This record gives sequence, structure tokens and C-alpha cells, in this order.
Amino acid sequence: MKQKMRSIRPFIGAQNFNESRSFYTDLGFEEILLEEKLSLFRKQDIVFYLQDAYVKDWIDNTMIFMEVENVDQYWQELLSLNLTEKYDNIKLTPIRTLNWGKECFVHDPSGILWHFGEFFTR
Repeated sequence: MKQKMRSIRPFIGAQNFNESRSFYTDLGFEEILLEEKLSLFRKQDIVFYLQDAYVKDWIDNTMIFMEVENVDQYWQELLSLNLTEKYDNIKLTPIRTLNWGKECFVHDPSGILWHFGEFFTR
């Protein structure tokens, strides 16, 4: 294919659409409501769609890796948001160091697993 790729925008689901919308806004994403049951979330060059759709097997197997510049700083920012106090189903997993870099984890209100990672070399 000779066409230049411009972006990739995954679709993710939500068990409680409004709660998930609030969660992603708390993470600093800007929401653009596209339809009653579909929103676009954007932060810098990161873009994804959130839909008011819940299929347990799909949600339970959804993982998203987002590269951040400094995972230690990102972890501190996550902690400062008090997400586990605000949302019942949020789970935060501290930074772990692996041979390729470092990452921490957040399960969103529906159970989607987000990896926030930093590579040692690029």
C-alpha cells in the first residue's frame, strides 16, 4: 500500500457510558459527542471512540497500550486524580520495570485494561 497512514482510532465499549465519559474526561481527554451513544476522545495525537455498548467478553479482552514520555510522572498524575475514590471499578497497578521499559496499568470503569508505558530506547 502506498497511501500514507494518518491515524488509528480504536473503538472501545462502556458498561456505563456516562461514567466512562466522565472517567476519560478526568484523564484529560477532550470529548466530542458524535451521536447519542458515541463519543470521540482526543488528547494531543491520541484519539479513540467510546461507544455505549457492552459485550463482556469483548471488554474483558480489550487492552490498549499508550506510550507516555515519562511513566513515573504519569503515575504520579494518575494518583493525584483519586480515581479509585471517584469510581467503584477502577483498578490501578503500580509501575513495573521490564527489559523493554516501564509501564503502569489502569482498568477503566468497564474493565478495559490500559497500559501506560515508556520505552527505554527509541
